[in-house]
Amino acid sequence: MDNGSHLIQEFLDHIIVERGLAKNTALSYGRDLSKYNAWLSERGHDLLTAASKEISGYLKSEKESGHAVRSYTRGLIALRGFYKYLLKEGRISSSPCSDVDIPRMQRRLPEFLTFEEVEKLLEAPKTEGIHGLRDKAMLETLYATGLRVSELVSLKLNDINLQGGYLTAFGKGSKERLVPLGESAMVWLKRYMDEARGAFLKGKQNRFLFVTGRGTGMTRQNFWVIIKNSALRAGIDRKKIKPHIIRHSFATHLLERGADLRMVQMMLGHADISSTQIYTHITNERLKNLHKKKHPRG
Repeated sequence: MDNGSHLIQEFLDHIIVERGLAKNTALSYGRDLSKYNAWLSERGHDLLTAASKEISGYLKSEKESGHAVRSYTRGLIALRGFYKYLLKEGRISSSPCSDVDIPRMQRRLPEFLTFEEVEKLLEAPKTEGIHGLRDKAMLETLYATGLRVSELVSLKLNDINLQGGYLTAFGKGSKERLVPLGESAMVWLKRYMDEARGAFLKGKQNRFLFVTGRGTGMTRQNFWVIIKNSALRAGIDRKKIKPHIIRHSFATHLLERGADLRMVQMMLGHADISSTQIYTHITNERLKNLHKKKHPRG
């Protein structure tokens, strides 16, 4: 491993272990930094001696290659974090990124389902059988809590407290948070646990709450099929169904009904309030459209 690759690996280990950054994000940073390191080497420079003109030159070449603003921005964020780490470790005396600005990015508003569409989706599973009971419990829990799909399928039996009416979720960086369940989700979770889970396991042991017909833990891919099939039965446009559609709907509907932004932030597990504020833009747009349609002088 050359010195540049060694420095990059050191930084990646640091952001995973010390800062609790998700491994997928760290891998993306690693790819960006390795690409930058190769670009420097081709021009006779290295990571420790690169100046701001090298950063600007590399980013310019990325932009000219037709990379999206999001990709360009992520690359710059990776470089800033990397050089901030080197500065803190005393490997460099100043960061070459200090004079380079992050471009403004227009954030796309997340898509969501209407309350009526969510109701249809939740009613789609046929609860006469064990598969339908499980699917219903999963969909109800997802909409009641706004969990990420990865968080939902990672739930273990001891993460659920039906008596207390909440669950414990583990988000990005294994950050723990308590999320209220709601009456409907608790009813269906209890039915699933009493009537279906044991039938799936057939005497096997499994620590995960939601299991498949083979008695193994549910995966994101497994649940994605369940969502798509439920949407199909509910007559919902398939183009609207995305992995986080129920999470987005949960946040939007709560805010539309007057929920406090900070509380929604806590339930979603957002580290930064700005990630939650995007949903206020959705509700503002909906209110304007409603006014336009319904008000006599709209």
